[in-house]
This record gives sequence, structure tokens and C-alpha cells, in this order.
Amino acid sequence: MRFMIIIKASQDSEAGVMPTEELLTAMGNYNEELVKAGIMLEGEGLHPSSKGARVCFSGDKRTVIDGPFAETKELIAGYWIWQVQSKQEAIDWVKRCPNPMPGTDAEIEIRQIFEAEDFGAEFTPELREQEERIRAQAKKR
Repeated sequence: MRFMIIIKASQDSEAGVMPTEELLTAMGNYNEELVKAGIMLEGEGLHPSSKGARVCFSGDKRTVIDGPFAETKELIAGYWIWQVQSKQEAIDWVKRCPNPMPGTDAEIEIRQIFEAEDFGAEFTPELREQEERIRAQAKKR
């Protein structure tokens, strides 16, 4: 099972406050543990929403909204993609994480990633083949 582990933004992360050397060291050690355990597939921190944009869809119309975005608690500061045996295993690993936003309350969300078999018969053999081809091409980059 794959999960996206979402680190929620804080006022500091949205203001562009960079992590301390102490936090970078703690997170580096934690990431090393994840890799050694065969769990971490990838993970990155994200720039503040002030450097981002949203594209809103309404029928055929597309509207671009530049950041920053208002609701800090709804924003993402970083993520991991993990391969684990269960949601409980992901929870257990998240509980071991250093506080990603020292000096304030922080929240990390855990969301399972869909796998091909989750889509049922609608995900035809042709669509599965296309998905595999796309993933193989993306890995080459």
C-alpha cells in the first residue's frame, strides 16, 4: 500500500521561514530511517503558496489564481510517498517524526494512494497498459 504523507503548512512556513539546522538534521535522520526500513519512495518540502498558483475549472473555463492562499491550515508544506503494509504502519511511522513546525502545533495527514486494482473493471487492460507505459516513461526522466 502506498500513502502520501502530507505535512500541513504553518504561518512560519507560509512566510518563508526556513527550518533550523537542528530540524534539518532531525528530519535528515528520520528520512534515513525511512529509507533503511524500505518505506520512503520520495519526499520533498514545498515553497510557500505565495510562489504558487491554482487553476480553477468551471465547465470549459479555466481561471488562474496566484498565491498566497488564505487558509494556512489547508495548505501543504511538504510530503512523502511511502510504501507500507497498512495505514496503521504509516500512523506508527508518522508518530516517530520530529515536529515539522517547532514552536507551534503541527499536523501531518495520511492519505492512501489509489492502486490500479482499486478502479475495478472500468480500468480496462488497455488503460492499465497505458498507465504502465506512462509510468515507465516518467521514470526515465
